Amino acid sequence: MQRLVDHVLAVTKESVKTFTYESLNNVVRLINGVSALLLTILPGNSSILEGIHGWELRPAFRGPRLPRWMEDGVSSFNQFIHELSVEPNASSSVEYSSQEDVDENIGPMSPLLQSSRASRVSSFTRQSGNWAHLYRYIFSWLLFPIKFMLGIPLYLYGSRTTFGSLQSSPLRATKRLQSLKDHFVQRATDRRRGVVEDLHLAIEIIIETVFGFVHKAAHCLLSPIVTFTEVVKWFFSCMSGPEDVPADGSGVSVPTDTLSENDPTPRERQTSFYHSLNTDARTCQDVITELGYPYEALRVVTNDGYILLLERIPRRDARKVVYLQHGVFDSSMGWISNGVVGSPAFAAYDQGYDVFLGNFRGLVSREHVDGNISPRQYWRYSINEHGTQDIPVIIQKIHEIKVSELRNSQAGFEEECESDQPYKLCAISHSLGGAAILMYVITQRIEEKPHRLSRLILLSPAGFHHDSNIVFTVMEYVFLVLSPLLMPVVPAFYIPTRFFRMLVNKLARDFHNLPAVGGLVQTLISYVVGGDSSNWVGALGLSHYNMNDMPAVSFCVALHMAQIKRRRKFIMFDYGSAATNMKVYGSPQPLDLGEYYLLIDIPVDLVAGQKDNVIRPSMVRKHYDLMTDAGVDVSYNEFEYAHLDFTFSHREELLTYVMSRLMLVGYSTKQPAGQKSLRNQRNEVQSSSH
Repeated sequence: MQRLVDHVLAVTKESVKTFTYESLNNVVRLINGVSALLLTILPGNSSILEGIHGWELRPAFRGPRLPRWMEDGVSSFNQFIHELSVEPNASSSVEYSSQEDVDENIGPMSPLLQSSRASRVSSFTRQSGNWAHLYRYIFSWLLFPIKFMLGIPLYLYGSRTTFGSLQSSPLRATKRLQSLKDHFVQRATDRRRGVVEDLHLAIEIIIETVFGFVHKAAHCLLSPIVTFTEVVKWFFSCMSGPEDVPADGSGVSVPTDTLSENDPTPRERQTSFYHSLNTDARTCQDVITELGYPYEALRVVTNDGYILLLERIPRRDARKVVYLQHGVFDSSMGWISNGVVGSPAFAAYDQGYDVFLGNFRGLVSREHVDGNISPRQYWRYSINEHGTQDIPVIIQKIHEIKVSELRNSQAGFEEECESDQPYKLCAISHSLGGAAILMYVITQRIEEKPHRLSRLILLSPAGFHHDSNIVFTVMEYVFLVLSPLLMPVVPAFYIPTRFFRMLVNKLARDFHNLPAVGGLVQTLISYVVGGDSSNWVGALGLSHYNMNDMPAVSFCVALHMAQIKRRRKFIMFDYGSAATNMKVYGSPQPLDLGEYYLLIDIPVDLVAGQKDNVIRPSMVRKHYDLMTDAGVDVSYNEFEYAHLDFTFSHREELLTYVMSRLMLVGYSTKQPAGQKSLRNQRNEVQSSSH
């Protein structure tokens, strides 16, 4: 009879699973199909979807050929990756591995490659453990009187007996821990589940739980003697106080190996299994160290109390230093998001540079020395603060670190250097970062302070925006007209609440698994940003957009960009009153930085994207024309890129160009001859403005 019941329940359970799975899959297919139909109707999607070329349902694990910029400067770790992932006789066609082979047969890979098998297994174990713990808790309270009465004799005679069930609990915990270790993937991969995958898992858990309960109930009714024996054993095992082992693995730490710069011996790093919601919350440190590079994190405090994170891939004895600064809605993650081969940060490190990754103020976590600062006060900053507060303290920190390290590591330091800067610092900036660093150089020169930079490489820099589409024009009028009403209500732009950030993080995974849905979302976002064909959906999948934190944009930064667009000039923030502007700038109008390009005394390389509809090439050429008229040593180049392609996409020709511009920097510490004095330059600026 028991076997018959078990067979019936098993068949019924599998039938229910099949029906629910197929129903869910049919709904998903319907959504994907409707999205595909909408894509055929929407205009201009052919050019927009070029930004998501290379999407596959299964990732390709064949490594690309070695880029030209790495042929002479590749690190041993990168060489290992290429030797492991590229077979000598491999054909040019791309091959795919099954999902089951992904976690077993591949070597280290890029952070953007997908691998979720370990998370599915461990997550199912955690969920099942949680349900079992809940049932045990409920029944323990319902049957507590019986437990108490049976426990009195044992307590009086001191005969605490350990049953086999008690002995099996630590054994099961040990096996679970070993299973977690076996399934742990020691590399930077995407461990997320999407919403659809979560629904599949939830259905699995619910069906297993319901039928498991029915099966146990039937077993109890058909075998009362065995049931009574098990209940008695369970009571006594609960009385003995077994060790509480976390069921979700949140307290388990597994050692992983990372490589240091000077010591090739792997050193242990503790990684915690606290991913109950299975979202990708990897930090820049996680990606860098798991790819085998050294890492250092530095906290920098601005004059107005904001705490900034300055990250580093250190070469402590290097005199070549590069500082990378991100743009709007971005972070240092953008410079490493393409893994070993396609990321500017790793490219510079492999060429012998000491790499610093800057992060602007403006995280949802709102790090500030005043822990009680209100959101309205925290978000009250514009591009001015990026250029005059954030970048100055970052570069000053870089200077202090390099001077100290070179003094300690190199003999004859004082005799070799004729100035206080024994290194050369180049800056690579994208979008808003480009405008901020131009503001930094000019304001430092006006205040007669050293900017310590030797070269600027600006990738689609902000600063001029009047040549734009109708969408940005409408946004300009909204910000300028409604700013007094909107600023108190909307101090910043970001995804509110942890739940919605988690939802976006998971939907980004679904957009990869459902190409038509992802293409539709990509097209709609591109319409909002003027038809730019960047991989906007892919950018949403970066791990700095997670449930705990994300980069945001303050309302004043957006208002500042609207002012720049309206004035058709690269101006500093207009405070709205002549008195305030006079107090800050010494004039009733904000400074026009374009008029001060004469003060730029270092080479500048401007790069524009021919497909960039956020900052069009004509706006980058505006910078070029003003710099050329001011006598700045400036170059201009265009690539067939959209706005995010400068950081997010793997572009070998861009990396080759950037590395070639960095190599133009000499290493003499003397001031170049033939430059005008600062006093003469300021006089020329004042005479030209009158």
